[in-house]
Amino acid sequence: MAEGKPTRKTTRGEVRRVERLTPHMIRVVLGGDGLAGFCAGEFTDHYVKLLFPPPGVTYPAPFDLEAIKRDMPRDQWPATRTYTVRAWDPEAAELTLDFVYHGDHGLAGPWAARARPGDEIHFLGPGGAYAPDPQADWHLLVGDESALPAIAASLERLPSGAQAHVFLEVAGPREEQPLDSPGDAKIVWVHRGEAPVGESLVAAVRELDFPTGTPHAFVHGEAGSVKALRRHLRTERGVPLSQLSISGYWRLGRDDEAWRASKKEWNRQIEEEEEETAALSS
Repeated sequence: MAEGKPTRKTTRGEVRRVERLTPHMIRVVLGGDGLAGFCAGEFTDHYVKLLFPPPGVTYPAPFDLEAIKRDMPRDQWPATRTYTVRAWDPEAAELTLDFVYHGDHGLAGPWAARARPGDEIHFLGPGGAYAPDPQADWHLLVGDESALPAIAASLERLPSGAQAHVFLEVAGPREEQPLDSPGDAKIVWVHRGEAPVGESLVAAVRELDFPTGTPHAFVHGEAGSVKALRRHLRTERGVPLSQLSISGYWRLGRDDEAWRASKKEWNRQIEEEEEETAALSS
């Protein structure tokens, strides 16, 4: 779930294990011969695009996405959902994905809840663009449940003793997970409760007494809160864009297709606002 574009080659994964991590987070481990040749690990925000056929639609074997789009009507094309690679084990050839689950709403969460060993799914990827800079003065990792897998993977990649401030917004204490890191990571779990998504997260980051030096920051999650945090970090804290990986993984009130269709325009508006702010302050 990042800005780097994934390869168009499709991969077939077979469900090996399913685990309920928290009431609203499900872990699915994929394996099988179809993962031969798959590779991830350069980035900690690696992601894949899972391909879900519409209800009642089956595709000829072997799965061929180009043939599907060439020969079948558009309403029978698979829907895509983007998920971060929580872990990739090259020796076991196993790919771990964590899914936020909110009941029967959506595609990927319900699929993960129903998944059983032997089930298959095809996907594109991986894409990715971010990994913690070992030379950074300190690290800032911020996100909601959608960014938790990438932040957890990033914490595991921090250099020994590296200073990090981590803010994770979840529904409540039952959604917290154990997180390991060789770095000196100060982790703050922000419990959303009845507050709007992202409101408490933005407030928590604003209250942080920034350490000396420039952070390498990773900020992802709901688009509205990400926009507020980008404005805060860029204009109020002076974090250079080169030191900031920031993007809306999702947007409240929009499904994945609608958000992806509008994301380019959303990014353009943010850049224009930043240019206007810089012009006014110069």
